[in-house]
Amino acid sequence: MNALSIVAVVVAWLLTAFLSFIYFKAGSFKLTAPVETLLGAGFAWVKHLPLGVVRAIAALELLGVAGIILAPVASEFLGYGWAQPWGIAAAAGLTLTMAVAAIMHIVRGEFKYTYKNNISLLLASAVLTVLLISFGAPLFA
Repeated sequence: MNALSIVAVVVAWLLTAFLSFIYFKAGSFKLTAPVETLLGAGFAWVKHLPLGVVRAIAALELLGVAGIILAPVASEFLGYGWAQPWGIAAAAGLTLTMAVAAIMHIVRGEFKYTYKNNISLLLASAVLTVLLISFGAPLFA
């Protein structure tokens, strides 16, 4: 394994840990909290969407977390090579989630309050997607 591969492995696992923590926390909160609690926590956008959409967003975030953790583990450590594309899809899905969130906050005029979170999570998810695509299966070998 060359130096670039070692750096890619470390960065990928650090991003995976960071993103897993953030998205798990956010997804769990959106999935279980009542609307009043979400509104009190600053999620003003939830009053304009059906609760089912909010819960679906939360479920997608939690599925993304499972994908970016379990797919590389299953692919590289358990020998299930078919799982690697699922990790890429999960990371790409989290990237798309944050892109849509940023667009929603821009449209609602809230981006000046949320841009740091939106941009940092968008970029971290995108970098993880690129690492998984660029290095593929050897990334976690």
